[in-house]
Amino acid sequence: MKNIFVCYVINIVLFNVTIESTFGQNHPPNPYKTVEGIWGKLPGERLWGGTSAVFPAQDGSGNIWVAERCGQNSCVGRENIPPILLFDKNGKLLRSFAAGMFVWPHGIFVDAANNVWVTDARGRPGIGHQIHKFSPDGELLMSLGVPGVAGEGKTIFNQPSDVLVAPNGDIFVADGHGLRGNNRIVKFANDGTFIKTWGKTGQADGDFRDPHALAMDSQGRLFVGDRGNSRIQIFDQDGNYIATWTQFGRPSGLFIDTDDILYCADSESNATWGNNPGWRRGIRIGSIRDGGFVSAFIPDPVIDADNAGTTGAEGVAVDSDGNLYGAEVGPRMLRKYIKTK
Repeated sequence: MKNIFVCYVINIVLFNVTIESTFGQNHPPNPYKTVEGIWGKLPGERLWGGTSAVFPAQDGSGNIWVAERCGQNSCVGRENIPPILLFDKNGKLLRSFAAGMFVWPHGIFVDAANNVWVTDARGRPGIGHQIHKFSPDGELLMSLGVPGVAGEGKTIFNQPSDVLVAPNGDIFVADGHGLRGNNRIVKFANDGTFIKTWGKTGQADGDFRDPHALAMDSQGRLFVGDRGNSRIQIFDQDGNYIATWTQFGRPSGLFIDTDDILYCADSESNATWGNNPGWRRGIRIGSIRDGGFVSAFIPDPVIDADNAGTTGAEGVAVDSDGNLYGAEVGPRMLRKYIKTK
């Protein structure tokens, strides 16, 4: 193991690309304690649906925003149920809204003004394939995309997976869920004006196969969870390719905190159809400032998960106290982890 570690460090220094044995990536320490049961109390007899969308409020409250799929894995037929939820740090529901506005809530981002952006990664006639921006009180402020229309164009999306707002207000959309999506990144100005797009289906640098998640570090670099290619790709904000990282597994969700710690949710590695074989599912954690060395790993709660479905967290976020939240599609719940070290 000592020789493997030495080689890994050399690779970081010389190439800015991290390479480590599968064993090493599956067994870093876990400095978190799992809060037992489902975190977040829903009203009445309402049950959690699939969720891949979780993000901390940006107002210093410690509250957590979540978008879930109306008690099932789709909001179709549940148009009276509001899928966007705000919880306090103790899991008490404070607010909910957006009933009847989504088919399949997928990605979420909360900007510096505490506005809530949510992608709809499926569509039906007149609804879906859009990104919606809401005020913290639930007022619809902006929508990108054409309702219910899937395609590829300046204002048309096909299953947009995630959205991110840069500090200057520019909007980035990961457009494409699954291998048949658009497989591109689209950039807009803060008023929704189209700026540019980059990427296509493939495996070369700058290509994508299911761009599933977005995050941005303190340098303003855009991290894209290129899930179908089992890698993270890093770009500047003009779409220029910088690097590829494979040490975080098969990324479904990304989050970067104010200390440039990267949290990556891997919900699909080692699946029976051959996705990233040998890698365990879970949440990998590492500092961007040291080249992305994976220093911690929260294993998938499903022991020895290896099936054709999705288990564990797809979405991941961290609150102001360092507690971590995993949004789980397959188990249909939000799970909380408390940092112990």
